[in-house]
Amino acid sequence: MDQFRPRDDQDPVREIERSLQDLKALLGGFLKGSGTWLVIGVVVLLYLASGFYIVGPGEKGVELLFGGVRAVTDPGLRYRAPWPIMSQIVVDVAQVRRKEIGYRSADDRTRTIGAESLMLTGDENIVDVQLFVQYMVKDPKQFLFGARDPEAALVASAEVALRGVVGENTIDYTMTSGRMEVQNKVEAYLQKLMDTYQTGLQVTQARLLGVDPPSQVKESFHDVVKAWEDRERLIKEADGFREDIVPKARGQAQKEILEAEAYKAQRVIKARGDAQRFTTVLQEYAKAPKVTQQRLYLEGIEQFLGPTRKFITEKGDSRVLPLLPLTGTAESLSLTQSGKQESEPSADPKKRK
Repeated sequence: MDQFRPRDDQDPVREIERSLQDLKALLGGFLKGSGTWLVIGVVVLLYLASGFYIVGPGEKGVELLFGGVRAVTDPGLRYRAPWPIMSQIVVDVAQVRRKEIGYRSADDRTRTIGAESLMLTGDENIVDVQLFVQYMVKDPKQFLFGARDPEAALVASAEVALRGVVGENTIDYTMTSGRMEVQNKVEAYLQKLMDTYQTGLQVTQARLLGVDPPSQVKESFHDVVKAWEDRERLIKEADGFREDIVPKARGQAQKEILEAEAYKAQRVIKARGDAQRFTTVLQEYAKAPKVTQQRLYLEGIEQFLGPTRKFITEKGDSRVLPLLPLTGTAESLSLTQSGKQESEPSADPKKRK
């Protein structure tokens, strides 16, 4: 049995104890010399180096001196006095956060929260409203120390703003034409509450996702809304038709007016010209009546007989035949003779019958 018992120099426990004793002796010898100050220096350097911190892009750093705000720092490598003298809190001011009022969405499913969504309108009707809010941190100092829970205050304020604005309008106005106005008023009212409570939050969007009546009368209200939309569509179509027809009619009227004015100016100018010409002729007639009379007679005859064929004969000579042109005369004479033969009665009584 003794041959299987380990010797003292091969016992693992004894080996560990011997190693620890050697390390203790080594450290004891090191600390007795200049090593103590070296260790203290390393510890001091590590303590001072703990004051470095990094502020990432889209973030703000808030430095605290004994718990109070000392400064707000921009992105980059920053330094402050080590803890417990100073500390820092880094806030993401570029992140767009969201809250849901009247509903909760999870795993592509939406669950309605009736306690938040059901509210009264100005005409004492119940409406189911769902609001989606997006916001960012605009003041990290106020966000950390202005309100106890800024995001919880935002949810409560959004519900207050929504109920206040919806309560000022009728259900028809809220569901149809006034939806955008209600949405804008809720956003402005909510931002005002955030500034009043010093939450340091900036509301970037407050959008109405659903404005519906209670489920019991939902279908009837949808029919009313559809009829209202059809009416608005027909009104817009009529307005479009009017905007197309009226300018054309005005253009046509203006065109006819301009044509009438042009015709009027033309007639006036022509009348003035005729009057001036008559006055000139009258003056010339007064100077030489016979010459003017003869000239006017010739001009009138020339104008009247211009497009006709004229034959001039001597006075008292009624023989026109020698003056007729030879071209076409034979054909005209033959047609005249044949017409006379057809018109004359036959001498033969039998033929007459």
